[in-house]
Amino acid sequence: MTVTATLELAIRPESAEVATAVIHEVLEATRAFPGNQGVEVLVDTENPLRIVLLERWESLEADAAYRAWRAGDGTSNLGSILSGPPVLGLFTTASGV
Repeated sequence: MTVTATLELAIRPESAEVATAVIHEVLEATRAFPGNQGVEVLVDTENPLRIVLLERWESLEADAAYRAWRAGDGTSNLGSILSGPPVLGLFTTASGV
């Protein structure tokens, strides 16, 4: 079952100039991770410091493996540009709707 993950990021104003480079570096590894089917970066039209990453994964297991990797060997410097913890959401496609 395909999974869509959203990761909402709140960028610190003083990190605005480096945020794109940091996010790009993080997403290179995300896109290369087994089971990733793509990532889109959405920027709030009214608040460019609010960014949502829209990740597609081939399964819940692939997403879980990625999250475990990020919590261990795959840590990044993403937290250095954030004003608070990212907010993760996991979604599947509703059938029969």
